[in-house]
Amino acid sequence: MSEFLARLREGDDEHPPLAANSAARTLVAVRGLHRFLALEGEVETDPAAAVSPPPPPSRLPKAISLGEVERLLDAAAVGDTPASLRDKALLEVLYGTGARISEAIGLDIDDVDLDAGVVRLEGKGGKQRLVPLGSYAREALTAYLVRGRGTFSSKGRGTPAIFLNQRGSRLSRQSAWTILRAAAERAQLRGHLSPHTLRHSFATHLLEGGADVRVVQELLGHASVTTTQVYTLVTVQQLREVYAQSHPRAR
Repeated sequence: MSEFLARLREGDDEHPPLAANSAARTLVAVRGLHRFLALEGEVETDPAAAVSPPPPPSRLPKAISLGEVERLLDAAAVGDTPASLRDKALLEVLYGTGARISEAIGLDIDDVDLDAGVVRLEGKGGKQRLVPLGSYAREALTAYLVRGRGTFSSKGRGTPAIFLNQRGSRLSRQSAWTILRAAAERAQLRGHLSPHTLRHSFATHLLEGGADVRVVQELLGHASVTTTQVYTLVTVQQLREVYAQSHPRAR
């Protein structure tokens, strides 16, 4: 079975090599077949029992450049409607704090101190952290709270949530993701964006600017610095690419 797995990954004259995920799925199917045959008594032993599928390849977080972030944030606001003010504030908060989408839409009025420029985020396991709120995010959030949120809240039941939908209820994760995708389309950003794109970009840009990895860990709310160190691999990879393109003896 181990040799079969190796052949899947390497390919031959008649079969192209399979990616790790495809090879793993094929092996799972083969293991299921052998397990069934063993249970039915068709074979005496299960040769696949001791073979585990390969772990999926680790993927580095996908960040976008500062220029792309600026295009995305500029495209978030279309006019001066309550929805545009909300969308702009939401994306500014996501990039300005590194919050997960679930953390951003979970914000209540009492979680934000605009005078101090601080926001309280509740992460995984109910763990809370205080994160600075930059001037751009503060300005966008103030504009939404003063000129936009009241339009939504008047249709609801007095929820303390900051980000509201058209019915005056807390904005859902799916709606927030739709807002991000719509802004990306207007900004004509190519490639794959995920709900974590602005969070990844927040961390990557901080590290590129010289921030200590443990400070970034606290800002992101990671329990272990090992999780945060994945972002240092992104910056190292980018350095390698620049080196390979620019150094006369790199090629």
